Amino acid sequence: MPHNATPESALPAAPLSVELAGLRRRLASMLYESLLLLGVLAATFILPWMLVLWLLDVGNPPQWLGWLELLHVFAIFGAYFIWYWHRHGQTLAMQTWRLKVVAADDGRNPSMWRACLRYVLSWPSLLLCGVGIVWAIFDLDKLFLHDRLAGTRVVLLPPRR
Repeated sequence: MPHNATPESALPAAPLSVELAGLRRRLASMLYESLLLLGVLAATFILPWMLVLWLLDVGNPPQWLGWLELLHVFAIFGAYFIWYWHRHGQTLAMQTWRLKVVAADDGRNPSMWRACLRYVLSWPSLLLCGVGIVWAIFDLDKLFLHDRLAGTRVVLLPPRR
């Protein structure tokens, strides 16, 4: 290295430019995510509930038990998504598709509050006839409704080298 040269590690890093992820890639990631969630449900929902119903010897379960099961699913999925979004910005399926959830204002992983908000808003956005997906078709940035409202974006990461 020449005497007056600066080592590459001392140079400022070039800013990482990312683009918003396309709708097809996000939908493909959602499909893959649904397959992964079957495994999450098997381990954290089906087996425990089979044990509970067996221990309670419930032949005809009361209606409130159904609501408790739905709340359990909501909590399991919430723990999965919120932890991954807040901690890594990506779920397992998003890593495969090189997608990352970031806060719209600073590009960092979403705060815990923002990840929770995104999760809660995603349920009606996806379940009410897919209104959040239909919204993305007409949104200028092609954002899902829950991303628009939560102040998050899904970006496409550059290929790994």
